[in-house]
Amino acid sequence: MELSFLNWLYTAVAWVITQIHAGYSTFLAPDSGLTWALTIITLTVLMRLLIFPLFLKQMRSSRKMQELAPKVQELRKRYKNDKQRMNQEVMRVYQEAGANPLGGCLPIVAQFPIFISMFTVLRAIAEDQDKFGMTKELVDSARHAHILGAPLPATFFTSSADIEAFGADPVMTKIVLACFVAISSLTTFLTVRQSVKRSMQQMVDNPMAQQQKILMYISPLFAIFSLNFQLGLILYWVTTNVWTLSQQHWFYSRHPMPVVDEKGNVTTPPPSHGVFSKVLGKPKTPSAPPAPPEPKIVRQQPSRQSRSKRTGSKKS
Repeated sequence: MELSFLNWLYTAVAWVITQIHAGYSTFLAPDSGLTWALTIITLTVLMRLLIFPLFLKQMRSSRKMQELAPKVQELRKRYKNDKQRMNQEVMRVYQEAGANPLGGCLPIVAQFPIFISMFTVLRAIAEDQDKFGMTKELVDSARHAHILGAPLPATFFTSSADIEAFGADPVMTKIVLACFVAISSLTTFLTVRQSVKRSMQQMVDNPMAQQQKILMYISPLFAIFSLNFQLGLILYWVTTNVWTLSQQHWFYSRHPMPVVDEKGNVTTPPPSHGVFSKVLGKPKTPSAPPAPPEPKIVRQQPSRQSRSKRTGSKKS
């Protein structure tokens, strides 16, 4: 899977891994599984922060689609007997407004180069190759690192003899790898399901709805392919899935989909306060402006006259 024209990217990822590992090695054992697990998790977080602008673009597109909900609802009523014309008109409205129903795929596509780079670098470590600027000491450190008793460069199909060469128990290694693969499969399914469910709410008559549903149910089969991935790569994938799932849940809870009634009126339900909202803080709702003070009523009282004026007598 190594692509020569991506050597610069492999070298960059290996350099980042080296620097992160060196930082953690100042207060942790360099060869420990904890040090290497934190290195991979930190690399994942940095990568997710790097593509965060794409997530902001995704959020803007989602907000535009919410604003276009009344127009889309009107088009569905107008062309309810012509599905093809309705889909064409809906897509035209989205294109004119700059809204992309598939904008949620951008962060997923952007992380594939990092995923390939991680796969290539970890494979080089598993094959005991000091490539892409990695030193022999760094490769040996990674090869001796165990996460919950499983070697970092091991896969589910690694032979028992090779696992024992890493100084680990083959049975325990396969159990740990199977658990990580199951978590990877589950988090992948939940992430895709959350995104597809939101897409269905935004565009009920999406022509790609069936394909998205198929993708949602096929995603757990990713576990079959990840059985051939190194433990470090599976840990990277689990971390990025948890990040994506948490990020989407936080955004969707703060920006619920508007509800359109039978009359075409659009109402936006209040943001929900889920688990992540409690941790990150509830969204600020704009406070209602204070009511203007009631006008003070001033009653005109007749001025008090002297007794002589009231009786008409003159003062002597």
